[in-house]
Amino acid sequence: MTEQRVAIVTGGARGIGAAIATRLSSDGYAVAVLDLRESDTEAVVSQITAAGGRAIGIGADVSDADDVTRAVAQTAADLGAPTILVNNAGILRDNMLFKMSEGDWDAVMGVHLRGAFLMSREVQKHQVEAKWGRIVSLSSTSALGNRGQANYAAAKAGLQGFTKTLAIELGQFGVTANAIAPGFIATDMLKATAERMGVTFEDFLAGAAKQIDVRRVGQPDDVAVAASFFCSEEASFISGQVLYVAGGPKA
Repeated sequence: MTEQRVAIVTGGARGIGAAIATRLSSDGYAVAVLDLRESDTEAVVSQITAAGGRAIGIGADVSDADDVTRAVAQTAADLGAPTILVNNAGILRDNMLFKMSEGDWDAVMGVHLRGAFLMSREVQKHQVEAKWGRIVSLSSTSALGNRGQANYAAAKAGLQGFTKTLAIELGQFGVTANAIAPGFIATDMLKATAERMGVTFEDFLAGAAKQIDVRRVGQPDDVAVAASFFCSEEASFISGQVLYVAGGPKA
């Protein structure tokens, strides 16, 4: 029997991260579900273990180097050396440029870009040693530009360049790095957007669906299936790519 591979999913407590963590478990991997508060990971971890999978929940701030070191060490101790990393943790601090504070900018850069950098730097040690690895980072169609999201768009575009560079540097060690750029995905994060716009979530989703070529909004599982593919053995010759999961032609 081959040793079970271990994955870390950041921002894994809800939404896209939870869907990816659950899918990777069903693919046969042990999963460390990482989020800011360990208590928030309990529902996903319970769901995975109830289905017969191996999972742990870890509370950590991905923008904090000490937290990242501790989280990866805990994963290695409890589940085994992690060789799959999904950089999914993210926050929104939307505002028009003239109203955007330095704190809004720094917070988004810290979680998305610094977080992906710190996590990838820590996990690649285990990947290089194993001569195998997968890094999947969550970008967004906002990388192409989006009104009121100068910080988020810059971070998500930055993750694409980061991904391509990881692919170049780590390829010789059997490690691939790819990015997924979701479009409109129905998650709790978007409920706040609907509230801010003064519309119901249902009306918000219905309006969005009309703008999407396949005439429906995306679901977290639509993104999880892409992550599953990138993490698979079959995807070993695909690296440095950005896959837009957006219901139509993007990029």
